[in-house]
Amino acid sequence: MGKTYKIAVIGGDGTGPEVIAEGIKVLKAASAKYGVKFDFTNFDFGGERYKKTGETLPDKAIDELKKFDAIYLGAIGHPDVAPGILEKGILLKLRFALDQYINLRPVKLYDNVWTPLKDKGPNDIDFVVVRENTEGLYTGTGGFLKKGTPDEVAIQVSTNTRKGVERCIRYAFEYCKKRNKRKQLTLVGKTNVLTFAFDLWERTFKEVAKEYPDIKTDYNHVDACCMWMVKNPEWYDVIVTDNMFGDIITDLGAMIQGGMGIAAGGNINPEGVSMFEPIGGSAPKYTGKNVINPMAAIGAGAMMLEILGEEKAAKAVENSIMETVKKMKSQAAGKMGFSTTEVGDLVAKGV
Repeated sequence: MGKTYKIAVIGGDGTGPEVIAEGIKVLKAASAKYGVKFDFTNFDFGGERYKKTGETLPDKAIDELKKFDAIYLGAIGHPDVAPGILEKGILLKLRFALDQYINLRPVKLYDNVWTPLKDKGPNDIDFVVVRENTEGLYTGTGGFLKKGTPDEVAIQVSTNTRKGVERCIRYAFEYCKKRNKRKQLTLVGKTNVLTFAFDLWERTFKEVAKEYPDIKTDYNHVDACCMWMVKNPEWYDVIVTDNMFGDIITDLGAMIQGGMGIAAGGNINPEGVSMFEPIGGSAPKYTGKNVINPMAAIGAGAMMLEILGEEKAAKAVENSIMETVKKMKSQAAGKMGFSTTEVGDLVAKGV
């Protein structure tokens, strides 16, 4: 047997615990077949804990989570908690405190999964977005002046450092090289308007590109990227971009790959603790009904295996996902043709 991986499990809110349970079921199946050992520890961070204690994520929890090999997250978002409290207090706090400076989002359409793009199939929709995850507009730099008055001013600053930009771009080049498909890396920005931030991004991109002569490079304004992702998604291999633009285009990516139910993501610290999650919300209206699609959570588990270096097990899980979706009627909650637990059973059986 190989290494035992210590995994922190945060089921979170709504249907989060349900989909994570199916992901763990699949990981245990991979463990039995590929000799990958896991030690799962559950944490109750989320809306219910906040309602009881007024606490989102205490500082001592960060210190404890640093001792794990990875974090497996269900979903954060509670209908009784105002928007932003849990997201900032848990998700953003984890990303920043654990320096998870890469958000990795595969956008891949599987066979028998519906896409809203006419005449596009799995051969056309298969790319990855590398999003900078700890800088930009998400640092919270800015503030109000004369708030609540007719003269109110609100300022939100996009903070980009050479270090942060360069390490994200280098990760994207390395990922493109390892992916070894079209070997094309596209920088997405807005150099014609955001002339300070994306001047830094563009200069750094061109400088780092000199070290990767085998990788083709190009550039898209973010509005053009949104257009081409819909019209010609086959043009993309790997995309690298900043925090805000990455947040936007990855949701577009989720839609063209079949919806939030199948879209998985990773918050990566290549030198530390990474966190893996389905990118959809907590879907509270489906809680406890056994109808939510767990495939994104299962896919996040496969990503976790890959980043941990267990590539054979990761590939086996992805292959089983691909076979299972062929049997499903839809990726929409309640319309899959199977229950949540049945989907988990099918993937686990196929690993």
